[in-house]
Parts: sequence; structure tokens; C-alpha cells
Amino acid sequence: MAKLDLEKIPEEVRKLIEPFAKKLIELLGDNLCSIAVFGSATGEDFIPKKSNVNLLVVLKEVELAHLKKCFKLVAQGRKKGIVAPLFLTRLHMETSSDVFPVEFLDMRDSHQMIYGEPIFERLDIGTENLRLECEEQLKGKLIRLRQVYLEVGANAKAISAVTVESLTSLIPVFRGMLKLSGEEPPRVKKEVIDATSKRFGVEKWILQRVLDIKAGRAKLEKNDIEDFYGRYIKEIEKLAIAADQIEGESK
Repeated sequence: MAKLDLEKIPEEVRKLIEPFAKKLIELLGDNLCSIAVFGSATGEDFIPKKSNVNLLVVLKEVELAHLKKCFKLVAQGRKKGIVAPLFLTRLHMETSSDVFPVEFLDMRDSHQMIYGEPIFERLDIGTENLRLECEEQLKGKLIRLRQVYLEVGANAKAISAVTVESLTSLIPVFRGMLKLSGEEPPRVKKEVIDATSKRFGVEKWILQRVLDIKAGRAKLEKNDIEDFYGRYIKEIEKLAIAADQIEGESK
């Protein structure tokens, strides 16, 4: 069995993924090309027992039979915060990076290889659709945020969850917008919010408060929910308009 390279992985993440990755290697055998960790688990933003651990698994072929082999392992991993890995082939990556530039750029810039051949060194990630995807993601989230209010009203737990989920998924979009604006996007989420606030004129404290809620440093009070949620939605709307106005290659 080839050796895992976990030297650059934070210790608390390493303890989670080492047995998981070893089992993946055992189950997938010669069909397995590479395993990479990406997202907050590779840097300063990881919060034990709160942040998810994301893995990219590159196979020669991805058939239902290969996924079935990993079904029990993935179920076990989810209980520990390891979300269901992305199972891709190199061909899929090569033919999809222009369609999902936000996701592929974010993976490329945050990943750590832990097994097998490097997967991003020769991957050409086209940015011609980057602005369009940033706008699509923001406007889709905006619609969903409004729907959630209609579904749950001023429910503090539900509103906290949806704001945390939406901001976490939009951080890569903010990085994409900064890149389109000619800035080198930071990796740490707080710094991304700082840069996004300065570049696009949004209220930093609102976005920062969502990060604080996720980290357990803040919570929504009953008399504060609707005011805060309305302000949060307004900032996401500002960013959606800003994404439409960026002079990117695709406009």
C-alpha cells in the first residue's frame, strides 16, 4: 500500500482522514489515482466538530459498483464530519473545469495532496465563465434565502443554519469575484470578507457575524432575527448586482 502524505494536514484533521483514506485505498485498489483534501480542513479556518472535511477522490473509472464499495465507509465518515467525497475521473475534471470555474479554482487553491499523482498541475481551468457562475450562485442563494423565511419565519435555529450554510458556500464565489477584479484572493475566510467588503462596498460586520455564529462566538437573539436576516439578504443582493457589473472576460 502506498504511503499517505499527511505532513501538511492539521493534526485534528489528520486523525479523522488517515483511517478513512487508508480504507479508500484498500477498497478502490488500482482504480484509485489520487486523494486530495480541500477547503477549510487544510488551513486556519478549520473548526473542530463544526467544519466539514472535504475530500476529492480521482479514479480511472467511476461506476456505480465503485461507489457501492465505499457506501459503508462514507456513512461512517459522515458521522465524524467527513462529507461524502467527490468521486471524479481526470477526464471529468478536464472537461468540466470551464463549467465550474468557482469550484475548481477553489479546490486548486486550497487543496493538499495526500495520496497519488498531482491532479491540478496540468489542469487548465478556464475563467471565461467565472463571472457568470459567480452571478448565478449569488442570485440562486438570494432566492433560497427568501424562500427559507417563508418556510420557517423567525426561527433562530433555522435562520442561523441557513445563513451559515449560504455564507460558507459563497466564500469561493467571493474569491472568484476578487480574482475577476484583479485582486489575489486571500485563503482565510475573515480576510476574504474584509477584501470583499472593501472592494464591493458591503457591510463587513454582517458577514463576519455569520462566521462568528458558525464558530460559536455569537448567536441570534429572538428580537434580533428578522432585522439581521433582512440585512444579510440585502448584502447578498448587493453582491449579486456587483457580480453582474464586473467587467470579466465573459461579458
